[in-house]
Amino acid sequence: MAIPRIVIVAYRPKPGKNDVLVAEVRDHVHLLRSEGLATDRHATVMRAKDGTVIEVFEWASPAAIEEAHNNPRVQAMWARFDKVCDYAPLNTLNESADLFAEFEPVDLHLAPIIQPAPDKRAE
Repeated sequence: MAIPRIVIVAYRPKPGKNDVLVAEVRDHVHLLRSEGLATDRHATVMRAKDGTVIEVFEWASPAAIEEAHNNPRVQAMWARFDKVCDYAPLNTLNESADLFAEFEPVDLHLAPIIQPAPDKRAE
């Protein structure tokens, strides 16, 4: 049986793109789950003092992480992330120097919007 992998990722929003980034983060794990790539473990989303959005979620397995790199829906989602944020190493967050790093919770209580497959989109 494959062992799931919990990851922590930091998204630094590009200027004026915070709201779009939060919407993408809201749908992120839902899309991964719909593709069988993430577990049902509750994802946690929070914000650093500098505005960076941090997400903690669980991949189904190391193989699922690899599969994501060949999945057209995941690739399309990651392309949308690239337009609205830069990925930041955790050690670049000031909070990472604290023994007990504290972050502001981000409320994602909106219904997820699962994007249609790329060949079904109106873009």
